[in-house]
Amino acid sequence: MVDEYDGPRRALLIAALVVAVGAVGAILAIAATRHPRPNPLAIAAVPAVHAQDPPCRALLEALPQRLGDYQRVPIVQPAPAGAAGWRAASDSETVVLRCGLDRPTDFVVGSPIQLVDRVQWFEVRQDDRSTWYTVDRPVYVALTLPPGSGPTPIQELSELVDRTMPAVPISPSPLR
Repeated sequence: MVDEYDGPRRALLIAALVVAVGAVGAILAIAATRHPRPNPLAIAAVPAVHAQDPPCRALLEALPQRLGDYQRVPIVQPAPAGAAGWRAASDSETVVLRCGLDRPTDFVVGSPIQLVDRVQWFEVRQDDRSTWYTVDRPVYVALTLPPGSGPTPIQELSELVDRTMPAVPISPSPLR
């Protein structure tokens, strides 16, 4: 009689253990897939008179969630027109894109230009950051990069700019 009594109790104990292990596994799986909401990025407003033009709208709609090691983040509202941002996992380094800006004042005849994947870029250095401007598209696009960001963000954005905006002749300011 003892054997008959232990049989159902043992089966019930094993079933309870399987359910408990399954529940813990489900909780761990859900916790592993949850990502905390990133803090919004504050971007200062600057004049972007062409931010609503079709080339900027096409580019902004096609922007990826990742640029190299940087993840797209929401912008503090009210967000400047034509702006987007990405942040590194460290939550401190940011990449900022602005579309529809005026021609950079330093972009003059004879300025050095770099070609990255069929897109011509002009660099402006400010402190430890660099801002790269497309100069051969119907609107100016600026990409501000932190030090040590490497070439991936500008390469990935160049491919996207080339797909969404037609190339046009460059138009630097005359020498002063």
